[in-house]
Amino acid sequence: MKVKFFLAAVFALVLAACSGEQPGQTQTQTKKEIIIGTTIGDFADMVRDEVKPELEKKGYTVKLVEFTDYVRPNMALADKSIDINIFQHKPYLDEFKTSRKLNLTEAFQVPTGPLGLYAGRETQLKNVHSGSSVSIPNDPSNQARALVMLDQLGWIRLKDNINPLSVSVNDIQDNSKNLKLVPLEAAQLPRSRADVDFAIINGNFATSSGLKFTSALFLEPGYTYVNWAAIRTEDKDTAWVKDITAAYNSDDFKQYAYKRFAGYKYPQSWHTENHLSASGASN
Repeated sequence: MKVKFFLAAVFALVLAACSGEQPGQTQTQTKKEIIIGTTIGDFADMVRDEVKPELEKKGYTVKLVEFTDYVRPNMALADKSIDINIFQHKPYLDEFKTSRKLNLTEAFQVPTGPLGLYAGRETQLKNVHSGSSVSIPNDPSNQARALVMLDQLGWIRLKDNINPLSVSVNDIQDNSKNLKLVPLEAAQLPRSRADVDFAIINGNFATSSGLKFTSALFLEPGYTYVNWAAIRTEDKDTAWVKDITAAYNSDDFKQYAYKRFAGYKYPQSWHTENHLSASGASN
């Protein structure tokens, strides 16, 4: 019996040597091409400017795929068209992977532009009036953020004891200003400003359209919606995920982000004070 066990072990080692792999080594661990999916704008710039060059120093080939919506990046990740995506906060990821039954997980946080209320036809908060129109994101999690923001401003009143992460228009208790809410795909919100009185715009699409956070009439407080990189759960312990995590948390990347993306909310693990006041900006 001992002889048979010994021969089986030797045979396994020979097979591993013939395949070019060491015992315990997998194809995933020797991965040398990383395909990163992001939305257009700041997250794509982070890859091009800092992350791609850093990973190339370690011998990786890096390909960037840019998306204009919030659905395809997760579907592409699940079907292995990309290896990692960077565009979403955890509440959105949690809801998406549950509803679509996808085996995805968060990996690390990234600098994130805050959701903001921007001027449309009206240029000051005090100009809100009965019947004012406000464009808001149409995806459930970001729409919930927008409704909470309007409640914070006192423009609407939401029902008591509701979950702020899953608020919908059905949870509006009072709309005494008779606001006209205009749900749109997030990428369309910057362009909507010409047709509405106010627009609530995601940070990445605000910056990619040339808007500055200092021009916002109100900014979202808190750190609940700092965005995460997402990966397939099966990849969470791979060497390449550790390498890309290290690239996004390196001192060089931090200094780049503080300078290039001033006013962003940074990963909580960075322990920095360089973010906008929770009270927002007004003009």
